[in-house]
Amino acid sequence: VKVKIPFGNKYLDAIFSVPEKKSTYGVILTHGAGGDMHFPHLVSLAAYLASHGVLCLRFTCKGLNITYRAKAFKAVVEYLKLSDDYKLSGVFLAARSMGSRAAASVIRHLSTQEEDDFVQGLICLSYPLHRPKLQSKLRDEDLLFIRCPVLFVSGSADEMCEKQLLEGVASKMKAPRKIHWIDKANHGMAVKGRTTEDVMEEINTEVFAWIRENIELEDK
Repeated sequence: VKVKIPFGNKYLDAIFSVPEKKSTYGVILTHGAGGDMHFPHLVSLAAYLASHGVLCLRFTCKGLNITYRAKAFKAVVEYLKLSDDYKLSGVFLAARSMGSRAAASVIRHLSTQEEDDFVQGLICLSYPLHRPKLQSKLRDEDLLFIRCPVLFVSGSADEMCEKQLLEGVASKMKAPRKIHWIDKANHGMAVKGRTTEDVMEEINTEVFAWIRENIELEDK
């Protein structure tokens, strides 16, 4: 279902992947610095989640300014929260690369508003912890303030997220967190000798299993 989401004086293009049965939880999904919501990995994940009963809303927001991207993400969260068509108990914010930095920023901001528990967790696909070859400057400031559960899915050969550095940041986080390493994958989740479909199947099943675990905890 295609929708236009109001954002300031313009609109963001978005698509709902709707499960057959009514969903109580949803995922908001967006892309990295390049590309848009039609990026194959996002399309694959959205279809997988919807086929397993989780509503997925993916959107496009161009722009390389992280503050701008975070504002757009926040507008999408508000839109879904107030939606009459899809009444959800909560959502997970999921995104690739730069989009996951924007999502982390939104969650950090929302967590200062104590009464808001609509956002249930954060899913970072290829979180860009540092620029390539520039490991001294870590983009970890938002992660350390987040309190809701966080899942990182990263390639063990990601040139923007060195394995030991992410594990070090994770050990300092207050939030419940899990890292799933895709063996030998780079920042674009490409692995020599494996098809994209094969890699995506691993990512999709991992993301869904983690969401289900966290929903079960929440519902107990």
